[in-house]
Amino acid sequence: MRDTTIMRETTIMPGTIQSHILVVDDDPQVRALLQEYLAENALRVSVASTGQQMTQILAEEPVDLIILDLRLAGEDGMAIVRSLRDQSAIPVVMLTGVRDEADRVMGLELGADDYLTKPFSPRELLARIRTVLRRTKNVAAGPASQHEIRAFRFADFELNLRTRRLKRGEGRNIVLTNGEFNLLAALLGAPERILTRDQLLEASRVYDNEVYDRAIDIQVLRLRRKIEADPSQPRFIVTERGVGYIFMSAVEVIY
Repeated sequence: MRDTTIMRETTIMPGTIQSHILVVDDDPQVRALLQEYLAENALRVSVASTGQQMTQILAEEPVDLIILDLRLAGEDGMAIVRSLRDQSAIPVVMLTGVRDEADRVMGLELGADDYLTKPFSPRELLARIRTVLRRTKNVAAGPASQHEIRAFRFADFELNLRTRRLKRGEGRNIVLTNGEFNLLAALLGAPERILTRDQLLEASRVYDNEVYDRAIDIQVLRLRRKIEADPSQPRFIVTERGVGYIFMSAVEVIY
């Protein structure tokens, strides 16, 4: 019989605030392993076996990061990622099969923050989780946080670094993934300067070497679709062939 129970680990060490991790996997052994291991490493863990259970937990309490198996029995993992991105910017780490390269690339294009292939080391997953959480909680590109910049304005857009929201015109919000936000913050922090792919990857996130060369280009493509009138003829994020990208619009800094 398939396990459909929603389980939670709520033990919190005195004086600490633990990040809340939601593990979504239809394998009860994987759920049990991750719940125990992550809880032992100062993380609060909830687990679910279906997309419906995931939605229920998200409706009940805040979640800092989701670990999602793209091969849930009878469900479309890509549809789940797409739905998550339409509704929130909660970081997502995908679990995929060793040979599922197309799934990994598509998941990253839809806005997942990182991935790990099965079978995997819980220790490596923990490292990925900590990296994504660190990048989520710290505004990208040190200068913004060091000088307490509140927001950037360009054209009719405003990127608020405190709320991590992009607004256009009279209050229209544009949903950004964490990687897209960090990438845009890095570009706006250095307008009219060429930033290499390595610099932008460090500012947004670091993927496995397998997709390293494509990761930043996928991020830029997604971001262009959200801010450019014609993504095929960008006027904000311009490619410097063989080097990286440059933000070509005037930027106003708001303190």
